[in-house]
Amino acid sequence: SDVCSSDLDEHAVQAQRLDTIQVQVHPLTQTAADFAAADHIVSQQQLAERPVTIGDALAGELGVSSNQYGAGSSRPVIRGQDGPRVKVLQHASEPADVSALSPDHAVTVDPVLAKQVEIIRGPSTLLYGAGAAGGLVNVTDQKIPAQMPANGYEGRAGLRYNSGSDEKLASAGVTAALGGQFAVRVEGSKRKANNYIAPDYFHDHDGELEKERRVDNTFAEGQTVNVGGSWIHERGFVGAAYSSRQDKYGLPGHSHEYEDCHPHGDELDCHAHGPAPAPGHGHAHEEEHAGPWVDLKSERYDVRTELAQPFAGFQKLRAHASYTDYQHDEKEESAVMTAFKSKGYDARLELAHKPAAGWEGVIGAQYNQQKLDIRGEEALMNPSKTQKWSLFGLEHRQFGDVHVELGARADQQKIDIDSAQKDFDDYAISYSGAASWDFAPDYKLSLSASHQERLPLAQELYAKGKHFATNTYERGNQNLGAEKSNNLELGLHYEADRLDYHVHAYHNWYDSYIYAATTDQHENFRLVDYTQDKAKFYGIEAETGYALSDSYKLSIFGDYVRGKIDGENAPRVPAGRLGAKVNAGFAGGWSGTAEYSHVFKQDEFAAYEQETSGYNMLNLGLAYAAKYSKAGDYRVYFNANNLLDDQVYSHASFLSNIPQTGRNFTVGVEFGF
Repeated sequence: SDVCSSDLDEHAVQAQRLDTIQVQVHPLTQTAADFAAADHIVSQQQLAERPVTIGDALAGELGVSSNQYGAGSSRPVIRGQDGPRVKVLQHASEPADVSALSPDHAVTVDPVLAKQVEIIRGPSTLLYGAGAAGGLVNVTDQKIPAQMPANGYEGRAGLRYNSGSDEKLASAGVTAALGGQFAVRVEGSKRKANNYIAPDYFHDHDGELEKERRVDNTFAEGQTVNVGGSWIHERGFVGAAYSSRQDKYGLPGHSHEYEDCHPHGDELDCHAHGPAPAPGHGHAHEEEHAGPWVDLKSERYDVRTELAQPFAGFQKLRAHASYTDYQHDEKEESAVMTAFKSKGYDARLELAHKPAAGWEGVIGAQYNQQKLDIRGEEALMNPSKTQKWSLFGLEHRQFGDVHVELGARADQQKIDIDSAQKDFDDYAISYSGAASWDFAPDYKLSLSASHQERLPLAQELYAKGKHFATNTYERGNQNLGAEKSNNLELGLHYEADRLDYHVHAYHNWYDSYIYAATTDQHENFRLVDYTQDKAKFYGIEAETGYALSDSYKLSIFGDYVRGKIDGENAPRVPAGRLGAKVNAGFAGGWSGTAEYSHVFKQDEFAAYEQETSGYNMLNLGLAYAAKYSKAGDYRVYFNANNLLDDQVYSHASFLSNIPQTGRNFTVGVEFGF
């Protein structure tokens, strides 16, 4: 990651053990010891300093990378998995965008406005979806107040500037009480960034390479506005919110060089072609007009309620419903080349029951529907409607020094396709169990096992057309069945006053892994067929920290993942990473961080890929926090990112041949009131 962040704020003047972790996506209140697999939370303070796309915002976390597609779009890659295998939730509900279809499609969640972002693993993932063997991401928002503001109003506002792309970002949010039981929330963010800088970047001009300071077509701008309100009473709340989001961003790897290619059987026919351009650059028409770009608009309506002691036998009821009207156009100049429209509905009900025979847990049901319509030159498939009905449950209990957690989920999915292709109708059953054993003071051993089944996406079943973002011609397979995996994870945890560490080793076996297998290739363009095969992913994550003093804590961390499909290397698997960081909390409100990491070269690459060079990343940060009034506080921060100005290439990205941001500096200020 090229982001420097601090894990210590002005109050963290000494290393201390966290007694509880409040995981918002989970309908139960649990302590850190209750989770058999490590859950990780990224705080609002950390998010305020990080990129605005969710993949890049989480890319520095252990076991997490980003499949960045320029500066406008990214999804998290967790333990070598991305796309539909890493579900990204908006306050425990589906975002109903089209980000799972392609890496150049933005995920419509806003980390800058989030209260926190949670990486959830273990049986708890089955409450929200199946097939996320590596984990899922939940972006907890604040747009519907769940409690009255303590002093009648509260809020935060921030400004920041980044030199790498001349990014200017402003965000603000305020919650105000209207009377004794009604609260309103208004929040928004606005961002504008130019093409970002990269070291030793060369661009092809009429067949000659010329050195450029900035990477073409990596601009991004956007704005989000959320307005919500709640009626809050002694036993809970009921509220609603309206959200509007608009984005415009460039597609640096989007090329029409192979627009004449089409399949003949299992071979590509690409007539009327000259030499291919330098990777990542379009033809002369695109070059003259700065390349294609995305114009995105999304409107969303949410209703949420929570009720304590709803009826006999249950402690809590939680319900949520949303409707999303999403559209993005892929344009060249002002002409719309491809239009994506999605209308999505999501509704879920959760009931947490009272303890029974020592077991506590939650049961629930969910309904999700998405109507997808793609028109234009990259219309990969005919209009479709996907409906999914789900039942889920999670139970946990303490047996002496052992905590046990059990989860299960059943999904029924139906896809209606507006073509002669056959409709899809199938079900999937997933289940998981985990146990954590406090076998000695400060020690815990955890074991998690699951069988997960993921039902195929409409694109995987029905795609038939060119996809220039990935330089492929895609062909779906309407005979695909559920993707089934068996997953195992073992963890060792130690947490004392000064020293702590944790190690996680995992292995995922797939009997019917769904992927796009390359059938033929012409230069940099591939013919791919969606198919199923045996696959396995395995790896290790580890981190240890030691409090050198009351002010300094040193940590060493590393992660590694390996992927195989049908005995061959899996594509876009991140390279191994090893690093160290120092977090400091000084007297007088000062704090700082220094982090160095080495990302190794990725030479275990798939067919039609190339080796990706390793790099060194050095990030430094300094912050000062204080109060300007009895109820108000402020924080000023300065971060130096990629201080060595190393060339950074991400093997997890489809644009692994395009460098990411070089040396850059971020300065920002936040006010709380």
